[in-house]
Amino acid sequence: MKREIIEINEELCDGCGLCAQGCHEGAIQMINGKAVLINDLLCDGLGACIGECPQGAIEITLREAEAYDEIKVMETLVPKGEDVVFAHLKHLQDYKEEKWLEMGRDYLVEHQNEIDYDVTSLLVRLEASAVFSEIKSDCSSGTCPGSEEKIHFANENDISTEEQVSALTHWPVQMHLINPQSSVFQDADLLLSADCVAHAVGNFHGRFLNGKKLAIACPKLDSNKESYIEKLQMMIEHSGLKSIHVLMMEVPCCHSLLSLVKEAQIKSKRIVPVRVSIVGTVGDILRDEQLH
Repeated sequence: MKREIIEINEELCDGCGLCAQGCHEGAIQMINGKAVLINDLLCDGLGACIGECPQGAIEITLREAEAYDEIKVMETLVPKGEDVVFAHLKHLQDYKEEKWLEMGRDYLVEHQNEIDYDVTSLLVRLEASAVFSEIKSDCSSGTCPGSEEKIHFANENDISTEEQVSALTHWPVQMHLINPQSSVFQDADLLLSADCVAHAVGNFHGRFLNGKKLAIACPKLDSNKESYIEKLQMMIEHSGLKSIHVLMMEVPCCHSLLSLVKEAQIKSKRIVPVRVSIVGTVGDILRDEQLH
């Protein structure tokens, strides 16, 4: 399967080992003085190690790789001690990866009789860290505020066309920045919107976004749109999207956004319902159609 995973430039790597220290999952090891990704199964693709590399030798790429396996990670980390397991689970907690975090917690509970440290104490410590964690204000830690995933929950009862209340439930939303494997998109209804739509439609949140997960793109100005197709394909196949609603402006350059979805559907092993809406430059809805 294709998924986001780190790639290490051996020529740029100076062997400092900071990335290996920053990789809580143990996916990176130092071998012969160079950082090496030892197992696709252990790499979550979230990129915490990137901020640790002073040489810029690590980047996230979309390529063929084995699916991330949280159970395999836990089997690898549990023997390394409580602090290592805590660092891993806090990493998932900080990135709002609730699905993987729950799997990790469940593994500890199920195997607590086999673990030689106090699992209950570890989980209490983890919960406390969530309560008292502070938002970091710079990118030096590898978690840039501009691309860090955030989860918050809109009150659906407050969403209406009269009240301009945000219905956004996650961050980031730009297609180049989202992680298609994020638990955010699991069994979700996806709203794929052209960048300009929200500026044209005054009640965008209440009319279109409420109850959906958002991804935005500009089919004219964005580069590497092939990666968009791959991400959409991944979300359709592996996240179990329930539907996709494509929102486009009436201008011709915007219409290729639907083409990206159609290509992803063709490449996917499953088909999901697709709805398309075309918005006029003054915010009126020119077309609203359920394609399949």
